[in-house]
Amino acid sequence: MEKILVYKYKFVFNESIEKEFEIKIESDSLNIIKDENDNLPEWTLLENFKCSNCPLDSNEVKHCPVATNLVDIIEFFSDIPSYEEVRIYVESSDRNYFKDSSVQDGVSSFVGILMTTSGCPVLGKLKPLVRYHLPFASLEETEFRVFAMYSLAQIAKLKLGEKPDFDMVGLKHIYEEILKTNLNIASKIADVEMKDTSINALVGLNNFADSVSFSLDEDGLREYANLLSPLME
Repeated sequence: MEKILVYKYKFVFNESIEKEFEIKIESDSLNIIKDENDNLPEWTLLENFKCSNCPLDSNEVKHCPVATNLVDIIEFFSDIPSYEEVRIYVESSDRNYFKDSSVQDGVSSFVGILMTTSGCPVLGKLKPLVRYHLPFASLEETEFRVFAMYSLAQIAKLKLGEKPDFDMVGLKHIYEEILKTNLNIASKIADVEMKDTSINALVGLNNFADSVSFSLDEDGLREYANLLSPLME
């Protein structure tokens, strides 16, 4: 396995303007590798950006890890509307993708990696998804991957002699906390962003979180019974 995972997102606009963002991630910890920045804006301070459910201590952590990783995104897309059409190229260690879509769609996919690997204890619960990142995933694809990830974790716990959570109560709690965090981040970004790209990208991520929470509440897992029937015989 590679020691460093690399994801590159390139946005190509109609005016032939291009912008590429590169994310490097430690393959073991799945933490983002970020250059030190001594000129971070004041709004990234943990005391200014902190979520109500954040377990970090502002006396020990100066800047919000999510905010520091969103600075470049917000600065570049601050005057670009979320609905603008763009071609998005994604290059990963395993394969490449491209899609003609809205700026919001590409930023949502990109921001999802940044936030999860940033060092945020709440969003970090979804790190395993980053190792097998699927750009532009639909709600259904994301649900399936999340449920499969959590189920595999419970099987691992069982094998290690720990008590598994096959009712997925813990997953529901994880997504309740993620929703709180995403809503706070969207609110804070609204104060510093001129347009709506980053905000709407977070709304898209919240739609994923809402979908997972709803499926767990409504016993939506039963809908997968037909799909999984060959494995249930």
